[in-house]
Amino acid sequence: MTAIEPVEKELPEQKQPGNKSSGSFTAVLTSTFITIFFAEMGDKTQLATLLISAESQSPWVVFAGAAAALIATSLLGVLLGYWLAKRLSPKVLDIAVAILLLVISGLLLGDVVGS
Repeated sequence: MTAIEPVEKELPEQKQPGNKSSGSFTAVLTSTFITIFFAEMGDKTQLATLLISAESQSPWVVFAGAAAALIATSLLGVLLGYWLAKRLSPKVLDIAVAILLLVISGLLLGDVVGS
């Protein structure tokens, strides 16, 4: 008897991990938008913007300021991420981010339990 070995075929639309073009423009744009949109929903920045808008009576000016601030912080994150990606492997970045999130979670939990 012979063992049946799985045959792995790469379909034309499949991308290899680590390939620079591992996602179409629309897929990356859509996933980024959805992730950031839901992550920012109801956070302290949105609440602060709501309060500033209510106090200023100039919602479009507040919108422009808040949008500019979000763009600036996003640009900073993208540039820092790009710089780090050129110097560290994805595995090291994943581990570093995981440790950072665990530390932050521990500090937040310590604040809640200690209060």
